[in-house]
Amino acid sequence: MTGVLPVTLEESRKIVQALLLSGKEYICVMKLHGEVPIERVKAVLTEFEDTIYQRPPLRASVKRQLRTRKIYYIDLLEIEGRNVLFKVGCEGGTYIRKLCYDIGEALGCGAHMQELRRTRAGPFIEEEGIVTLHDVAYWFMEWQKNRDDTILKKFIQPMENALALVPKIYIRDSAVDAICHGANLTAPGVLSIETEIANGSTVAIFTLKGEAVALATAEASTEEILSMEHGVVAKTRRVLMPRGTYPKCWKSGEI
Repeated sequence: MTGVLPVTLEESRKIVQALLLSGKEYICVMKLHGEVPIERVKAVLTEFEDTIYQRPPLRASVKRQLRTRKIYYIDLLEIEGRNVLFKVGCEGGTYIRKLCYDIGEALGCGAHMQELRRTRAGPFIEEEGIVTLHDVAYWFMEWQKNRDDTILKKFIQPMENALALVPKIYIRDSAVDAICHGANLTAPGVLSIETEIANGSTVAIFTLKGEAVALATAEASTEEILSMEHGVVAKTRRVLMPRGTYPKCWKSGEI
């Protein structure tokens, strides 16, 4: 497989779980094991645009148990002989080679994945801001020569970019250091929130300057949070900002 692969460095490794759960997009070449009319292929691909059941293949890094995954779209791009080129947008954790196998079963002829390229991983798109390993090697050598940190920006993006698609809660400066010490976020600390936050979903806690403070689990929906005057809004799960970045505004023993 080739394509987009987000790589986290140092403290940004804490957001890996958020990236793993984000949506993906692939371009795939599927090899059919028999002749199938084009219209039949189109019809079957459309049938898979839904929530599907998948059991990870034998050569997988996770436990082989049945699970559901969402297929957002499958666009047929080209068919040449038994080679089917299609683009698929799916939930994180979807196995495309298993998807090809299942499509082959539905077609009645069998199929396998021949080539795969990831064109999107969460907010990172192949056409925008992605660098090759050759670029990384070149700019890193340039940085070693000049020790100019602005060079690093040519191939390293801020951690906040990886959280672009995660719903956010923006908090008061006075609440930041308490969150950095592991406190849960309560209603008085909230200044603004984004829509589509569901109870139990993963949210990113941000400062008004757009700095990532922590990942948390929402304890209420957007509508409920807006009406809350007190109580826990989100339970802090993973602190991203170092302690002391913002001044301490809470008394010892409050956390």
